[in-house]
Amino acid sequence: MRRSFTLVGVLLVLALFSNVPWLITGSSHCKRTHSAAIRPHSVTITEFGAVGDGVTLNTKAFQNAIFYLNSFVDKGGAELFVPAGKWLTGSFDLISHLTLWLDKDAVILGSTNPDDWPVVDPLPSYGQGRELPGGRHRSLIYGRNLTDVVITGDNGTIDGQGTIWWNWFLTKTLTHTRPHLVELMNSSGIVISNLTFINSPFWTIHPVYCSHVIVQNVTIRAPLESPNTDGIDPDSSDNVCIEDCYISTGDDLIAIKSGWDEYGISYGRPCRNITIHRLVGQTRTSAGIAIGSEMSGGVSEVHAENIQFYNSNTGIRIKTSPGRGGYVRNIHISNVRLTDVKIAIRFTGLYGEHPDGHYDPEALPIIERITIENVTGDDIEYAGILEGIEADTFLDICLLNVTLNVTSNSPWNCSYIQGYSDSVSPETCESLRESISPHHHSDCYHLSSHLLNSSNQNRGSRLLSW
Repeated sequence: MRRSFTLVGVLLVLALFSNVPWLITGSSHCKRTHSAAIRPHSVTITEFGAVGDGVTLNTKAFQNAIFYLNSFVDKGGAELFVPAGKWLTGSFDLISHLTLWLDKDAVILGSTNPDDWPVVDPLPSYGQGRELPGGRHRSLIYGRNLTDVVITGDNGTIDGQGTIWWNWFLTKTLTHTRPHLVELMNSSGIVISNLTFINSPFWTIHPVYCSHVIVQNVTIRAPLESPNTDGIDPDSSDNVCIEDCYISTGDDLIAIKSGWDEYGISYGRPCRNITIHRLVGQTRTSAGIAIGSEMSGGVSEVHAENIQFYNSNTGIRIKTSPGRGGYVRNIHISNVRLTDVKIAIRFTGLYGEHPDGHYDPEALPIIERITIENVTGDDIEYAGILEGIEADTFLDICLLNVTLNVTSNSPWNCSYIQGYSDSVSPETCESLRESISPHHHSDCYHLSSHLLNSSNQNRGSRLLSW
């Protein structure tokens, strides 16, 4: 029943916005670095004693199966097939040149016993667990220092059974930071596709220190009130492509990160070349696409287009703070449709939340060259709340063809923001009212040339591409 509800929910959303053709079809922007050839060796999890009754703990079966398949790493790789059933397990490791394939009626269930999620060291770019000092529980599906890993199937389900973890968080009885559902570290050539992920204890999909990652055709769900259940969080990673996803969770749907305060500055690995296409979702508490707040290693070259958010707190958000250091630059977001969203665009320069008292408050972030164009919205409360930092103005913020039906009498609120705009309704704040002209083209990152030319010729025209 759970999987059927997921599919019906997605179809209802697609039907609601069926006049937007890119929601249903679109060419792939994701370029795979490894072949999609069938693995020459395959085993089924039942061959290692697994029982799919939803009660038997199968951690050893998963571990033993992957240990066996490790002998085929240099022989073309291998596939671990998970058939129909409910397969309860604790955390297990993946290996290189592996495909984990779930049947359409397969459900991998995360154990509700915290002892089945081992505690591991904090990430070096964070300095401690994200929620508590010290270590953190390892993700349900985990891997590090891997190459060529595929997690896929025929829309099978990975269920973190996160309710117990959310309760521990809300009652402040956790002893370590909660686990993610999937985390891959220091790895490359990763594909996660054609699956449903539900009820993660914490962030759902977390590639950290990775290169060449594809997340494609996935559904991610958690209750809208569940705490910090982010959807996809590329973290200090490069060449990440996310497309054709539906996400409905209790926190940011996509959060792009790169380390926390002095630890992220010291580790110094940026998040860059992030591509997002055809994303649909909702979040009552947070943002559809967020950058930060942990961005101390830097974030750049983010391209997102053909986005739909509804029933949400915020559409697009950048979060940072004195002490973060780092930078967010060269961001281009276009073709966005918002419905029943409280704040369409939000920049927060005083987010706070520091890992400890050792951060340098003089480490100010650089926020520059952010372009947002072709945005429409209905039932929006605030068009934008854009708050920079005193003596650290956010620069070259460019807005073009933004049309929002706003309910607030004060649609824009800006401080320590500088930039340009054209064809924005309601009229934006004074610090962004200088019109975009040809000599601003280099300031406005990746601004579409034909849109710029058309805008200068006819400021009142609607140039949305759908």
